[in-house]
Order: sequence, then C-alpha cells, then structure tokens
Amino acid sequence: LEHGLKNITVEVKGPGSGRETALRALQARGFKITSIKDMSPMPHNGCRPPKKRRV
Repeated sequence: LEHGLKNITVEVKGPGSGRETALRALQARGFKITSIKDMSPMPHNGCRPPKKRRV
C-alpha cells in the first residue's frame, strides 16, 4: 500500500496449505485481489516413474 498498489493479481504455484493463508494475509493487509491464477506445474506425461518395488 505504501507504493500505491491496491488491486493485485495473484499467481500461486504448487499444492499446500500456505496458498489460502497467503491470500488471507494479503487481504488482511488491505489489498483487493482481482484474480487468482494457478501456475502449478502439470506434466504432459513426461518422465516414466520408477518400477514398483517387489518385496
């Protein structure tokens, strides 16, 4: 707010409980969140997973 920012666009990456907490903290500081964009990395069937362990 000291730099004149009021409306913000938020981009979040990855899963976790800190996503909602961070958004609430920004709102508590007086920012108006205009949009939330999820930028989590999603594989397009990339690397093959390791073979299953047999016991």
